[in-house]
Amino acid sequence: MFNKLNPQWAVLIGVVFVSFSSIFIKYSTAPSLIIAAYRLGFTILLLLPSVIRSKGEEISAINRKSLGICILSGVFLALHFATWITSIKYTSIASSAVLVNTHPVFILLGSVLILKEKVSKRSVLCIALALTGGIIISLGDSSLGSHAIFGDMLALAGALFVAGYMMIGRAVRQHMSVTTYTFLVYASCFATLMLLVAAAGIPLYPYPIKEWFIFLALAVFCTILGHSIFNWALAYVKAAFVSTAVLGEPVFATLWAILLFSEHPTLWQILGSGLILFGIYLFILWGQEDQQNKVPVKAEQ
Repeated sequence: MFNKLNPQWAVLIGVVFVSFSSIFIKYSTAPSLIIAAYRLGFTILLLLPSVIRSKGEEISAINRKSLGICILSGVFLALHFATWITSIKYTSIASSAVLVNTHPVFILLGSVLILKEKVSKRSVLCIALALTGGIIISLGDSSLGSHAIFGDMLALAGALFVAGYMMIGRAVRQHMSVTTYTFLVYASCFATLMLLVAAAGIPLYPYPIKEWFIFLALAVFCTILGHSIFNWALAYVKAAFVSTAVLGEPVFATLWAILLFSEHPTLWQILGSGLILFGIYLFILWGQEDQQNKVPVKAEQ
């Protein structure tokens, strides 16, 4: 599907597509859980023929442990969508888009607290910059009312859950193809969201035709032509390039919000967002340097 694309340009195109997620969600008047559920539902339907044709045997041969991990990963992804999409209903697109992209900080914290990995002083600096930026954004949003702070907290929760989704995926991705893993996670995510919709008593229909186009657009442009491009590009470019390029998502999202909704970021949001993005950029850059300079264990022995 993407074979003729230049990988680096493909990633940048994917960033632009993903940046429209907040815009489509802002245009929608449907409940947040419905937006998330139908986004994943349409994504699964669109991917299903290709997955069955190319990965049917691999899926049927998956053991229970790997399947269980994929299901758990999908639950975390569902919680990410549920909290982050809801956050856009309460806070600005700029604040939501930046705060949800703090997930590298939560991944680092999880590696330290759960996996007991050592953390460098430079990583601590990155965390401090990102946390300071988050505090600045929250202080600025406090002037907009408690609903904005609630939205900020939901966006941070979305970052926490997507960090869990990524950390869980590490174990499975070592012996499972990206396509199979992603499809199983999407299926689990969709099932979880449907359970949440049922538990909340939210009707599955009827919704205006405009809403169905929004659900489909989120699946096609933001998920398949966005996140799927990132997964494809990882076979050709370094993960650090993709991670750095994705930092452009909140920048584009803020630009679209200015043009389409006249949502101009405040000075607090600009300062806080700048600190967060700079901290995450340093984290990615220094992490890449540490990986390159790391001496293999065998050589040390």
